[in-house]
Amino acid sequence: MSDGAPASSLVVGFDLDLTLLDARRGIAATYVELSARTGVPVDSALAVSRLGPPLEEELANWFPPGEIAAVAALYRELYAVHAIPVSERMPGAVEAIEAVRREGGRVVVVTAKNEPQARASLAAIGIEPDVVVGNRYASTKGDAIRELGVEIFVGDHEGDMIGARAGGALAVGLTTGPHDAAALAAAGADVVLGALAAFPDWLADTVLDRRLAALSARLTDLGSVLVAFSGGADSAFLLAWAVRTLGPDAVVAATAVSPSLPAAELAGARALAGDLGVRHVLPATDEQSRPGYRANGADRCYFCKAELTETLLPFAAELGLAHVVTGTNADDAVAGFRPGIRAAAERGAATPLLDAGLTKRQVRAASRRLGLVTADKPAAACLASRIAYGIEVTPSRLARVEQAEGALRLALAGAGLDYSDLRVRDLGDRARIEVDAGLVTTLADRPDLVAVVEGFPAVEVDPRGFRSGSMNELLS
Repeated sequence: MSDGAPASSLVVGFDLDLTLLDARRGIAATYVELSARTGVPVDSALAVSRLGPPLEEELANWFPPGEIAAVAALYRELYAVHAIPVSERMPGAVEAIEAVRREGGRVVVVTAKNEPQARASLAAIGIEPDVVVGNRYASTKGDAIRELGVEIFVGDHEGDMIGARAGGALAVGLTTGPHDAAALAAAGADVVLGALAAFPDWLADTVLDRRLAALSARLTDLGSVLVAFSGGADSAFLLAWAVRTLGPDAVVAATAVSPSLPAAELAGARALAGDLGVRHVLPATDEQSRPGYRANGADRCYFCKAELTETLLPFAAELGLAHVVTGTNADDAVAGFRPGIRAAAERGAATPLLDAGLTKRQVRAASRRLGLVTADKPAAACLASRIAYGIEVTPSRLARVEQAEGALRLALAGAGLDYSDLRVRDLGDRARIEVDAGLVTTLADRPDLVAVVEGFPAVEVDPRGFRSGSMNELLS
């Protein structure tokens, strides 16, 4: 992580039978039909109880060696008719796959079942992994696990644990198959879960732990930092973790003061820095001196972040700090139009949260672990983001928006109306109020509350409610 490259994508592997797929009823029916076709009695219940190894190993218990290949081919023909149509998902299977996707990961299935029938079975239960590899068991699973870069492998059989360990993956055992927790542990399970229902929370905690370790490593590489500290959830967490990792003597919080910073945000930033015991400096930035910022085109944020970074870099040098760091997270990097991120990167600001792969959700979860008051704080973009593109940004317009939002917040509180997000957008000829969707109708029916938004020719309530980045909708 020392080069600042983003954390690699998570790859999670799953076994199929009795991990994601419950085909027991269909497998039993297939064996019954196989017995009828061959005249060889097969105890279907016993065969089903031993699911996990390749089909040929089970057939060897019932048929002579010279017949195995032909019987296996017949079994697979029958399986397609008797088992795939009645396949079911194991409880929690969909949620487990969704949990991996939520962490930005890829899903791999490695199974002893042959690949065509594995794919058909997955399609039947409505699960679409990124990669399916068939005909692998125990140590041969390990080859596929290693080749595909699987970091975590989940299965119900001791062969899955052997394969996970052979492939260098963390082995997660499930007691939904033929083996209990002790047998899975003896086969190499690092973790044993009772069922897939426990997997999403376990994965979220595990991934967060790994990314926090990566964040600590990245900060350690940086050595000392000046944190661009707005007081929002991302920069607050970054500041707190930097203090935890590097110590307060190697960290300084810098909150840039300008007309675009709401007074309430500055007060909150002061309080949090004090709670963390970190030095807090308040350098002034002059965005208004930049024509590109005042013009308020679609690239306004570029000029704002350029001003911020160019102010903080020499400031950090004066303080003897090696780097300026921002709270850009992994979601920000894929959120589309973010010229401000580009401006900061071009000027050498580091992005430890992004480098560690931490998403906004993970930042909030980690903030809760630390007990930070910002853990659930709504996003609070700068005041300039409230002014429609193409309308000049001026101190008076910024002040008008701040006063309007402050008055509306007080009015809503006085009326006993709770909300999470609120914006007053300056559209030039009118103000547009955005609040939580559930509060839109109530606010629209309360002209007394809307009337506290003063200084605009007209005021309207947006029927669509609050949307982060809604000003981008006005771009052609």
